[in-house]
Amino acid sequence: MKRSSDYPLHSRPIIGFADEYPAGFVDPLHCHHRSQLSYSAFGTISVITESSSFMLPPHRAIWIPAGMMHEVHCSATVSTYTLYIDPALDRQPQECRVFEVSELVRALIFEVGHFPVGYDLAGREGKLAQLLLDEIERMPSTPSEIVMPRDRRLLRVCHALIDDPADQRDIDDWASVAGMGRRTFTRLFKDQTGAGFATWRQQVRLMAALQRLALGQPITTVAFEVGYESPSAFTAMFHRAFGVVPSAYLAKVRHPAAPPRAGNGAATA
Repeated sequence: MKRSSDYPLHSRPIIGFADEYPAGFVDPLHCHHRSQLSYSAFGTISVITESSSFMLPPHRAIWIPAGMMHEVHCSATVSTYTLYIDPALDRQPQECRVFEVSELVRALIFEVGHFPVGYDLAGREGKLAQLLLDEIERMPSTPSEIVMPRDRRLLRVCHALIDDPADQRDIDDWASVAGMGRRTFTRLFKDQTGAGFATWRQQVRLMAALQRLALGQPITTVAFEVGYESPSAFTAMFHRAFGVVPSAYLAKVRHPAAPPRAGNGAATA
């Protein structure tokens, strides 16, 4: 496993690498001079910025703008394709986003990720790289962000729920943990996260479910481990959030589209 600094990223507008990360891998807080596109071909990645946490499940991609401080966590083995893009070509909003990946975008990521370092900008490679950027703009974002509050008392509550999403304590209990009255807790929480406490907790549970499903855990086990009272309640919420039932998501995770074999070395995120 090599680092992005080992490669001539400035030699072309888009440079890509394939890589695998071991279970437990952590890339500490850092940033890049280029925008970054990471696609998870296998496994789930957590990308944490100074204000939010993003879950990148298999077969989706995350866009990280140039200069954005972030760290990466891999709870299990992960296979990725990472592209670094000249900020001059970056037409994305200057914020992280996780998005759906069409069959065309997936194929383009695989293709561009294997271009030689000195590929022809005016030839086929250059045209495919430009097509990839055009197609990324069309991809819909998916609900994969957990916004973290700034207040240390609220952070104590948030970290406790991320560690144990099945914790069933109610809002009065959590307000007590934060050392606040209920009204102050609910007002400050929404002000700092942009979501009500119940909505935020639901998002945490769904992100935890994605990670567990990617590890191959049974749907019933996942439902109870992330705090749902029944598998049917979990399935209904999962379908509303992601557009597919957990069984369909599991099938996709277990039988992913096989990418071409990596021909380049790879860079860490």
